[in-house]
Amino acid sequence: MSDIVQKLWGFCHTLRHDGVDYGDYIEQLTYLLFLKMADERAAAVPAGCDWASLKALSGTALTDHYAGILRNLRDAGGLLADIFAQATPRFNNPVNLKRVIAMIDEEDWSAMDVDVKGAAFEGLLEKAASEGKKGAGQYFTPRVLIQSIVRVMKPDPRLPHGRQAAGYEFTVCDPACGTGGFLVCAWEWLLAASGGALGRDEARRIRTATYHGQDLVARPRRLALMNLFLHGVEPHIALGDTIYEPDRGERFDVVLTNPPFGTKGANQAPDRDDFTIETSNKQLNFVQHVANSLKPGGRAAMVLPDNCLFEGKAGEVFQILMQDCDLHTVLRLPRGTFTPYSQGVKANVIFFRKGLPTEHVWIFDARSNVPGITKKDRPLAAPHFAEFEAVYGNDPNGRSPRTDTGDNGRFRRFTVADIAARDYKLDITWLKDDSLEDSDDLPEPQDLAGAAITELEAVIADLRDIVALVEKEEGVES
Repeated sequence: MSDIVQKLWGFCHTLRHDGVDYGDYIEQLTYLLFLKMADERAAAVPAGCDWASLKALSGTALTDHYAGILRNLRDAGGLLADIFAQATPRFNNPVNLKRVIAMIDEEDWSAMDVDVKGAAFEGLLEKAASEGKKGAGQYFTPRVLIQSIVRVMKPDPRLPHGRQAAGYEFTVCDPACGTGGFLVCAWEWLLAASGGALGRDEARRIRTATYHGQDLVARPRRLALMNLFLHGVEPHIALGDTIYEPDRGERFDVVLTNPPFGTKGANQAPDRDDFTIETSNKQLNFVQHVANSLKPGGRAAMVLPDNCLFEGKAGEVFQILMQDCDLHTVLRLPRGTFTPYSQGVKANVIFFRKGLPTEHVWIFDARSNVPGITKKDRPLAAPHFAEFEAVYGNDPNGRSPRTDTGDNGRFRRFTVADIAARDYKLDITWLKDDSLEDSDDLPEPQDLAGAAITELEAVIADLRDIVALVEKEEGVES
């Protein structure tokens, strides 16, 4: 995939002279990749919108036909219309369009063991970021991490034994879905778990009513719709701001999500009646949103940066969460998990179930004395999470028998009284991290700088909360 991305990126410089910028080029690639993969998978598209008819043309006939395809897909109705809403051609020179089509046609995209459009989009955005364009990291969670989370969460929408089919809806949601990685992996997990043996009615229900999401940005949302469509799934993915819009009243059985890191955005507390704690911290607001969006008995897994476990109003948010939910497990992720997109960010995954108060929290340390992740020499891989998955157990609700491995082990149990004594802050460590004292294994300078930026952003968010509180009190006094 890296070679393919390099080839596609190399042509971007030519297109810039034709008036096509980075973002437009990447978007046009997603349209063309979709058409090619729809052809490979024999997915249904309107007559005359097939890949074969596109690649057979050249000159102005090609650009005219391409524009017609986008127009027909916009007007096709249903999910295709949602995917291609506002899609317009950006190629001015038919020679350039023909060359991109030829490059895409050389590959068998469906045979690749990756989320192709997501990976191409990711790689091209990384290139754009290196050219001074920021923001590539907001859309992606490493697939290895997603797969590990999905394996322990078991988002199984099949009809339980003895349950009547009428009215039964098991729903999975990612309220910050990006290009749809969690939803795609949840579907792939189901196919593997069922051996592909789904009854006709059950398969239709699952494909059309199970998978939900939302994203703030139109392009990744479009990619999520494309990805799931090509997997035969009809998702329900909204475009909008999850935490600043009013609660829509939707409730889900499973929530899997990695809310965007950092403080970019409104920098003010959302005006939400269903949020108990008022804070401008986006991730803590996502915690409140996810807890509220779960059905009774529903379960969630959320990726959160370290600062969300201990800074500002984190303790207040987690105190409320532990009253309403069983926050049973925390996974400390290896350093560099999000390399190269969020340099230096240290993060965790929290697992909780709604409806029962927390009695104890199990913390697995996959970070201490683990060499930091790098893109080339030490990439993130499934073995990084193998031990965690084993000790998590088979019960997705975190109720499997577990053993505290002691001060020298990676898996520890802490009672809710232990957590309360720390003002409900979850930044608990016990292993001495010798790797941090090894000069040969120190984090890269950009990682250290990124970590410092993350900490400073968290402090700034706390200061904004303090200023807002002071202004509110002054307003009351006056």
